[in-house]
Amino acid sequence: MQDGEVIIERRGTAGVIRLNRPRALNSLTLPMIRTITATLHDFARDPEVASVVMMGEGERGFCAGGDIRVLHESARAGDGLAASFWREEFRLNHMIAFYPKPYVALMDGITMGGGVGLSSHGRHRIVTERTRLAMPETGIGYVPDVGATWLLPRAPGEAGTWLGLTGLDIGAADAIHAGLADLQIASSRLGEVTDALSSLPRGSSSSDVDAVLQALSEPQGESRLRQNAAVIDRAFRFDSVEEILAALAGEEGEFAAETRRVMLTRSPTSLKLALRLLRAGRRSASLAECLGRELGACLQMLDNPDFFEGIRAAVIDKDRNPQWSPAPVEAVQASTVEHFLKPAEPPLTL
Repeated sequence: MQDGEVIIERRGTAGVIRLNRPRALNSLTLPMIRTITATLHDFARDPEVASVVMMGEGERGFCAGGDIRVLHESARAGDGLAASFWREEFRLNHMIAFYPKPYVALMDGITMGGGVGLSSHGRHRIVTERTRLAMPETGIGYVPDVGATWLLPRAPGEAGTWLGLTGLDIGAADAIHAGLADLQIASSRLGEVTDALSSLPRGSSSSDVDAVLQALSEPQGESRLRQNAAVIDRAFRFDSVEEILAALAGEEGEFAAETRRVMLTRSPTSLKLALRLLRAGRRSASLAECLGRELGACLQMLDNPDFFEGIRAAVIDKDRNPQWSPAPVEAVQASTVEHFLKPAEPPLTL
């Protein structure tokens, strides 16, 4: 079946979902979320489907996240589409995390924001030499969502805090180190992955899928996050953005200097809120708890000036020069951060 923006097919015993907006880096729309959700329900009930493969069309990206231009327009119009998008996207993320059949995500190329939600919650996460993964939300006046506040705090040391605050992209080795992916397979062999999975007998287990993927995998390179783990852990262990920036200023080397330079270009409000959400995620007992908290923050974002300014600078005017309000980190009041932590009404149902 083909639904324009999503292509659904059966290849032997593999159910394949292909995101089909390559010119938009397969960014997600609400109709796509609904199609994917319905398809996963269908595949789960189909005894002929042994595994599900999620992939993106084109060579540039798996999925660059939600279509932020559409979300921006919805927020401006106050039409409720953005809120519906987040609610249904978060339900899909939770569904993927607990999917009853082997779920394989081919994270080839750009995998950001909502693309991480479609992949890193799955049971089998494949990266390639072309993977560039990020949670870039603090750069557009937003915060890590799609369950990232559950995933990132469970990365080794403070690697997840570094990822969530800087928004910088990482490659295959770093994604595996951070626990956001499992194996690296050459992009030229991804066709072999789907061919091999399509030949598995019905009722195959995750162990059977693992064997297929392991046989096609290759060693990943050096992880930059692992190499700089000591610096990351020293600087990002604090619970305030000001302390983290001060710690980075006291570290030697270009890695710390670059990290600090990047953070100073991000929305100060987003930095403080993201850190608060990441720390809350570390203490949380479940993905559902984190998704519910994230939804509350997302809904409050619809009135946040930095959200509109960040998207304007990134995708509308494309001047890459957002004017944050307030601009200095020190000017962000604790009461402002607390405002974003109001529970969603109605609460997220999963």
